[in-house]
Amino acid sequence: VMLSAKGKKMSDIMAEQYPDVEAAVEQISSQTRNDLWRAIEEWEGLLAEKTLLERVKEAKKEREGRDVSIVPYDPRYRAAFKALNEEWITAHWQMEEPDHHALDHPQEHILDKGGHIFVALYREEPVGVCALCRKNDPVHQYELAKLAVSPSAQGKGIGMLLCRTVIAKAKELGCKKIFLESNTLLRPAIQLYRKAGFREVEIYRPSYERVDIQMELALQ
Repeated sequence: VMLSAKGKKMSDIMAEQYPDVEAAVEQISSQTRNDLWRAIEEWEGLLAEKTLLERVKEAKKEREGRDVSIVPYDPRYRAAFKALNEEWITAHWQMEEPDHHALDHPQEHILDKGGHIFVALYREEPVGVCALCRKNDPVHQYELAKLAVSPSAQGKGIGMLLCRTVIAKAKELGCKKIFLESNTLLRPAIQLYRKAGFREVEIYRPSYERVDIQMELALQ
């Protein structure tokens, strides 16, 4: 690859103009209050740490997060609690008997047994749910269960907000370790649990046929 005769001529002309360009830039720099080159260097450093696209996504999540609120369960959210969970379960598996118990009768099978349910509202519409179930277990007093977020509302940090709300409630109740069951097919959910601090433990007496991973989080 080489320059043509015309290209060489243009290169020589440009080389002659380099000092002129440099002098013009220096003149502008001397008349400004801020150092443009230092600012560019700072921008490059910040963008190397985190791209502009990543920053835009974070800003979007933060903005949309201001429209999200987490509220305690109310009977008016019963249909949403069932529908949101049925959606992710039936996408991969068949509903099992414990699913029907919890989703058809949340009052009797979760709340009346000392558990709690939280609902995520996005612009006042229920788009996410999560339960804190009381367990008859000497090690794991409570279980994080039935976490579901509508596909239309994913990417807004709602799953993490629900997890943190449930964990905070477990701490308030004096729980030492909180437990959960899941399946590794649900990769985003497993990543979420790990980010929240849960660690994998050896599987013991799973409650559902689909369970292939159990995790726990020490709270004290």
